[in-house]
Amino acid sequence: MISYNGSDLLKKFLPPILNTKYDDFEVYVIDNASTDDTASLLKSHFPSVKVVTIPVNKGFTNGYVEGLKQIDHEYFVLVSADIEVTENWIKPIINLMESDKSIAACQPKVKSYDKKSQFEYSGSAGGFIDTLGYPFCRGRMFFTMEEDTGQYDDTRETFWATGGCLFVRAELYNKAGGLDNDYFAHMEEIDLCWRLKNMGYKIMVCPESVVYHVGGHIISYGSSGKVYRNFRNSLITNLKNMALGELVWKIPARICLDLVYQAKSLISGNYIECIYISKAHLHFIIYFPKWWAKRKEVQMLLNNPNKFGVFKGSIVYQYFIKSVKKFSDLKQF
Repeated sequence: MISYNGSDLLKKFLPPILNTKYDDFEVYVIDNASTDDTASLLKSHFPSVKVVTIPVNKGFTNGYVEGLKQIDHEYFVLVSADIEVTENWIKPIINLMESDKSIAACQPKVKSYDKKSQFEYSGSAGGFIDTLGYPFCRGRMFFTMEEDTGQYDDTRETFWATGGCLFVRAELYNKAGGLDNDYFAHMEEIDLCWRLKNMGYKIMVCPESVVYHVGGHIISYGSSGKVYRNFRNSLITNLKNMALGELVWKIPARICLDLVYQAKSLISGNYIECIYISKAHLHFIIYFPKWWAKRKEVQMLLNNPNKFGVFKGSIVYQYFIKSVKKFSDLKQF
């Protein structure tokens, strides 16, 4: 679990983790340079929890990058501080991953903490992407969250697993290069999962395991920081992981669609959002040599890429033009 000034969240969400029905696990809190009472709280109230202290907060992603270097286990389970687990959340996923060594990572079903019957934005019942690299989930298409009626309770392969509660084999995490420090936050798990898929491995969702997510704790939903990092990190992720033949037209296509969305924001008077979309594009272009160098490293990992979980059409077209709001209504899946 990673935490920055999250003592209130730790008080609420650490006890269920410690009460998990599973014998062989250790709990670590990566304290990302907190200035509140996190350190004293952990020492006095949670003595069994191991603490990894990061002296300088350089972002959510960096906290994991630096913290996981100090942890040695077969599996890493990355849990956001605003996740509430259920008592049997570990065993089904570990059993699944132990049964198939080609599974590199897996997530539980993620539901809303505030609306328990509804899927949550971050991951829902497994992540997918479309042909242009736009992410979506079983249970969440853009801004539409579905009610959970058991419609996605099958264990199945996906394209990416949420970073809010991510089970990943430590050996493969390290072999893939871990989380990308330059992301700061947002889409870093999609980038990691895409690299693992390019290495030929599977990403899964196991809905028998259920957690609840508060959401918006790292960077608030709809905030300028989230807009900036979503648009920038999405372009970086595509550049790093797509085949070269796809890049030459898909990156320009993505930027064009971004501009259409930006125009919509401008017309609706959301000028701050317009500014941060422009900032995201500018940052992507200015530092293009840096992102290209990262691409070269990632492409060296290619080994029979696994492309399952890529929607062959445009999810933008399906959602905004055809009004397809549910994953189950996509014909391909």
